[in-house]
Amino acid sequence: MREARAWRYGDGGEDVTPATPESGKGPGAEPYIGTEEAASDAAAIVTLAGTVIGWTRSAEELLGRSAREVVGGSVGRLVDMPEDPGRVAAIMERCRGGQPWSGVVTLSHRDGRRVEVNLRVSASFQVGDDECFLVSARERMTRWAMGQSVLDGFLTRSPVGMAIVDMDLHCIWLNNTLESIGGIPRDQRLGRRLSDLLPGLEAETIEGVMRKVLRTGEPVSDFEYLGWSWADPRRQHAYSTSFFPLVDVEGAVTGICYMVLDVTDRWNARQLISLVNEAGACVGSTLDVMETAQELADFAVPRFADFAIVDLLEPVLSTEGHGTWLSDAGPATTGLVMRRAGMSSVREGCPEAVAQVGEPVDFIPPPHDLGLLVNGEPVLIPVLNPDNPQWVVEQPSRTSSMREFGLHSLISVPMRARDTVLGLTTFVRSRNPAPFTPDDVLLARELVARAAVCVDNARRYTREHHATLTLQHSLLPHTLEGGMAVDVASMYLPADAKDGVGGDWFDVIPLSGARVGLVVGDVVGHGLSAAATMGRLRTAVQTLADMDLPPDELLAHLDDLVLRLSEEESHDASADLIRTTVMGATCLYAIYDPVTRNCTLARAGHPPPVLVTPEGRVSFPELPAGPPLGLGGLPFEAVDIELAENSLIGLYTDGLIEDDERDVEVGMAHLGDALCPCDLPLETLCANVRSLTSTPQSDDVAFLVARTHALSADHVASWDVASDPAAVAGARALATRQLREWGMEALTMQTELVVSELVTNAVRYAPGPVRLRLLRASRLICEVTDTSNSSPRLRHARTTDEGGRGLFLVAQLAHRWGTRYTHEGKIIWAELDS
Repeated sequence: MREARAWRYGDGGEDVTPATPESGKGPGAEPYIGTEEAASDAAAIVTLAGTVIGWTRSAEELLGRSAREVVGGSVGRLVDMPEDPGRVAAIMERCRGGQPWSGVVTLSHRDGRRVEVNLRVSASFQVGDDECFLVSARERMTRWAMGQSVLDGFLTRSPVGMAIVDMDLHCIWLNNTLESIGGIPRDQRLGRRLSDLLPGLEAETIEGVMRKVLRTGEPVSDFEYLGWSWADPRRQHAYSTSFFPLVDVEGAVTGICYMVLDVTDRWNARQLISLVNEAGACVGSTLDVMETAQELADFAVPRFADFAIVDLLEPVLSTEGHGTWLSDAGPATTGLVMRRAGMSSVREGCPEAVAQVGEPVDFIPPPHDLGLLVNGEPVLIPVLNPDNPQWVVEQPSRTSSMREFGLHSLISVPMRARDTVLGLTTFVRSRNPAPFTPDDVLLARELVARAAVCVDNARRYTREHHATLTLQHSLLPHTLEGGMAVDVASMYLPADAKDGVGGDWFDVIPLSGARVGLVVGDVVGHGLSAAATMGRLRTAVQTLADMDLPPDELLAHLDDLVLRLSEEESHDASADLIRTTVMGATCLYAIYDPVTRNCTLARAGHPPPVLVTPEGRVSFPELPAGPPLGLGGLPFEAVDIELAENSLIGLYTDGLIEDDERDVEVGMAHLGDALCPCDLPLETLCANVRSLTSTPQSDDVAFLVARTHALSADHVASWDVASDPAAVAGARALATRQLREWGMEALTMQTELVVSELVTNAVRYAPGPVRLRLLRASRLICEVTDTSNSSPRLRHARTTDEGGRGLFLVAQLAHRWGTRYTHEGKIIWAELDS
């Protein structure tokens, strides 16, 4: 037990282990001992013979001697004092008897210095066959003695204000610093309470804290508060005060000592950070320039000012969203106009304002001009003088406002962001008596800088959004012309009504023979990328439709186009910047012929159309679904449907019938109900369909509705023509007679030439029967049908050629002309303006 106690000896000192053969350590080994050496006392193990066998790092630090040079040597060479064999023997005898010893000893440092230490020798213990002692030492520190005069001088002249109050909170002592902080002479303060002397402080709150300290005996540290003092009555200061009780020799509380420190700079810095952080959460919540400007004004009042105005350059407020750019040469400031974008006041209705929101303003604090916006720093006018001649001459209306409402201090900060001049923000105080200071300018600059970034973001967004909407508007059809085939109306609702950009589209395409193409498509996604893809697909559909392809063939070509576009994007690294998603787009294409009342439809992964008969029967014809565009290798199928005159056909995207709260079947049923009764105006029907959309929408919605018409027999004339060149004259005569019946004699000459050329080509180059048809629609349409699949070619005949000028004449006389192919051959057609 004695040995175990000896090993742990040292009052928290370092554990040491003697160098023994069993431990593998000795004079020749690195003799640092122990695994935990956290204490500051130096320690060593010394045998009864005076040999050092253990040495700690703290001992090395104390005497500058490493374990290698000490272990194995005599402890006597470490002592720097005359030998006293009798004293040493007495100490050894005491320690061997089980009693430790402590005292003051002078040791020798390696560099020759004398080190006076408090030395402690433990009771002896056994290490192997040796009787040993644990010796620990700590350097003695000289205590500094302070006289009463020094203490009194420190208390009196301390940079921290100090005072002592009695049990009734009357001041009985204070130092010079507190006297200067409060601004009240010492003789007037002694014997009185805070509430009697400094009404500008939170005296009742402070005295409440003092009473709590007297009652509990617990000190209160770093209690912060705001207040006014007679030393600086025009400026509010922040103070940090600590209170602790004073006790007598018997432990009874006899009063309170408190220490006061002026922490106004720290308080202001903290308030600056807090306000700026708060402004980051309150200003810029929207991407609207005007709302952001108003948020800045609302935030500043009354936190910082009593009246705040934000004036922005007119280009910043325009839909283009441009500002004035800074450059090395400096921008031209002539002709710049600012408008009031936001204002706020502690007075209801902002009566101080000379201009209202949206009105042009010309306010620049005199003597500055518009150059302040570009090159100037914030303007601080601590005291506004309404009698200043410059203000009276340049700003007479504002001078009157100064007098009427007591506007007495001003800060104007130019608003700039990303090398762009945006406008000017002005803060004014009236009810707050404190004038603005240079520290307030720092806060104003920071607030405006944060808001300027938000305004610039809103400006950029406005510009980009305007460009995107312009693109969207240019991609969608401006007018829908159904000719004599159909009456049409449409509705388009993007998923994000505020953004206004989506990937759904619709179109009505005039085709030859008075027919019309109806198309609706849906691109995956929303925004600019989807709109760009939509534009590409819509252009492709118009091009393919102009070739008079049937719906199934048109979708097949469109599918090939989407595959090529997708392959191009997969190999184009720059496409990641603006990815135009084309895979997975859907489309429905229909061709309606008013002569036969036949409608041919095909779809690529798109919802089926809705049909409503004149009697009000609703149906969704089961068309072959077809794959979405971009899968490739799968066929598309077309279906023919005969429509009664005045039938409704509605084409739509899935956003109209699908959402998170209802099934597709329910949405389709609601759509059918919205289109009944079908005799309502098409615009009314579109309004009914609009009411089906949920708020907010999860997808874009496009809807196209058409009411079909039929060309009656008195609008159509057709004849079979013999395959004989002599029959051309008869065909020409038939056409001339029909024009007289229709009252279109003015087109006789052009029609004779067109009929002659088209019939002659058919008779000359095509085997089998030839048919001539005239249609009286918005234009006169002349069609010649033959059984040949070869396409006529327009060419320029040479002077010596006898023929080759017929189609050239047709192209010159006709509004447009072309060829479409049928299962039996082809039709060459030409439209003539009436």
